[in-house]
Amino acid sequence: MSDSPWLEANQRHLVAAIAVVRRVLERRVESDANAGPEAEARGSMEEAREAMPGPPAVDLLCETFGLSGFERDVLLLCAGVELDSDLGSLCAAAQGDAARTLPTFGLAMAALPDPHWSALTPEAPLRRWRLIDLGDAGPLTLRSLWIDERILHYLTGVQHLDERLSGSVRPLPVPREVSAPERSLAERIAAVWKDGDERSPRVLRLGGGDPDARRAVAAAAAASVGLLTLEVDGRSLPADPHEIEALARLCDREAALSAAALLVEAEDRAEQEAASRFLDRLGAPAIISATHPSHTGRRPAIGFEMKEATAAEQRSAWRRALGAAASSLDGDLDPLVAQFSLRPEAIRAASASALADGAIDGEHPLASALWDAARREARPQLDGLAQRLEPTVTRDDLVLPTAQAQVLREMAMHVRHRMRVHEDWGFRRRSSRGLGISALFAGPSGTGKTMAAEALANELRLDLYRIDLSQVVSKYIGETEKNLARVFDAAERGGAVLLFDEAEALFGRRTEVRDSHDRYANIEVGYLLQRMEAYRGLAILTTNMKESLDHAFLRRIRFVVHFPFPDAEHRTEIWRRIFPPETPTEALDAERLGALSVTGGTIRNIAVHAAFLAADEGAPVRMDHLRRAARGEFTKLERPLSEAEVAGWR
Repeated sequence: MSDSPWLEANQRHLVAAIAVVRRVLERRVESDANAGPEAEARGSMEEAREAMPGPPAVDLLCETFGLSGFERDVLLLCAGVELDSDLGSLCAAAQGDAARTLPTFGLAMAALPDPHWSALTPEAPLRRWRLIDLGDAGPLTLRSLWIDERILHYLTGVQHLDERLSGSVRPLPVPREVSAPERSLAERIAAVWKDGDERSPRVLRLGGGDPDARRAVAAAAAASVGLLTLEVDGRSLPADPHEIEALARLCDREAALSAAALLVEAEDRAEQEAASRFLDRLGAPAIISATHPSHTGRRPAIGFEMKEATAAEQRSAWRRALGAAASSLDGDLDPLVAQFSLRPEAIRAASASALADGAIDGEHPLASALWDAARREARPQLDGLAQRLEPTVTRDDLVLPTAQAQVLREMAMHVRHRMRVHEDWGFRRRSSRGLGISALFAGPSGTGKTMAAEALANELRLDLYRIDLSQVVSKYIGETEKNLARVFDAAERGGAVLLFDEAEALFGRRTEVRDSHDRYANIEVGYLLQRMEAYRGLAILTTNMKESLDHAFLRRIRFVVHFPFPDAEHRTEIWRRIFPPETPTEALDAERLGALSVTGGTIRNIAVHAAFLAADEGAPVRMDHLRRAARGEFTKLERPLSEAEVAGWR
């Protein structure tokens, strides 16, 4: 209804149709029984209809909502008052009251042909679908009538979303490309809609995958049967029965006007219960979308589950997006496919970005540019859920015992080769459990646990996200699991390294069940154990209290690295590396400094403070600056610092 020839023809037809109603009113006002002008107007309307390249909007509206001829004329009368400035005066004259420029149902019953009282009942189309509104005061037949704004625009051929839905409903674009599993699922959904019983429309449950993938499947399925897709935010669904009825009526009407299916995004239990009440009131094709969707309403439901694209399908998507440039990569796509699980649109965007980088810098390797672009495409999924850290340290910056350093090397090795072992060598086909790469970094504060996580992420060229437990753990039942599910699901797609600081707060020992709070706390731990086992990326947990962690959880951790309090030899090495090459220093004695019994984190704090003291004096960093900085740090820690410990720091 947007092409210009149809739009112009539709407006001519609408003007002609309103002219018919105008002639009827004129005949009543003038008490003229001559039907000649009315017949001429109807002839003009029919000529305008025959000249149209498609059905006029008013005919489509009448067919969609089942309007009788009388109801059609009532609607045209109300539309005419809005579009024809003289029609209001004619209504006033017909009602014998100069102030009554809006039509009433009494006027319509008296003036329009084939009237019937049932046209104004609450369940008749005009009121049920809110095609017209009624004034609040006076007897029913004397209350003013006016056309709903959305319906008026529709009659003129202008499509737009009802402004009352703008905060909770949005149209979804048809995806330019979907993966093979998404295409197959969209075809199955479309087949249900084609074969469905219109008298008892089914609700479709769409689960698994990520929200963007589910949106793409719904939009692709709807497009294949000639429908648009309108997404309803489950968080906006009201609890009040009257409010949810009103919203459902508007959404159902919008779906009918736009020829659309409705997709309801409802992730948690409360949202899904509200969605079920909402869907029970709809007649339009509808899908409820969630990671684990449920529908407890009265409408019959059919479930569909998203499947992830295989490595081969992902590789094909990258090759299609890269075009001729893909031939230069050989096997360089394998690490990309192993690390990132991106949708076709994200793959296309990453490829375009990488190819643009290559055009700007001819020496920039395409594989490296693709890796960086894939990281950027994945970030929006996690940036709103966790804090992204920018790793700056490398493994060479770490000072660790040989055994611990070897474990870190093995962790990086597992991440790099997980696709070969899991997919090519068949371990995933044997079992999907225990494939996650999880690690526990345990040790006193300041011994380098977070620094080691940064070094690993830097070496692997992956984003590092620190999980803020204060935003994840909730006192409300089920909220913690929901928050964690969002984090893990987003991280799965983005290939990120997850860092849980102070993990004992989240992964503590399961307790003996004494009440419902203990039971749900244990459920949270059990859920975390399950997700850690299934998470295909690298998840690192840090703790100062290893003994507080659940033993069942520890058994399922692949790597456990103990970060000991550094001995004098390691402290000396940390002091040798602590200052950047650009920092001016003078006569620093690493052996004397290493005798101070502190952690690496405290050493860094002392070094930074000393650098500021030296900068203020305009001098290089000397032992005296470090002595003064050490005293300040120990005062902050409420620890005594004896003269013997800093003897010779001059």
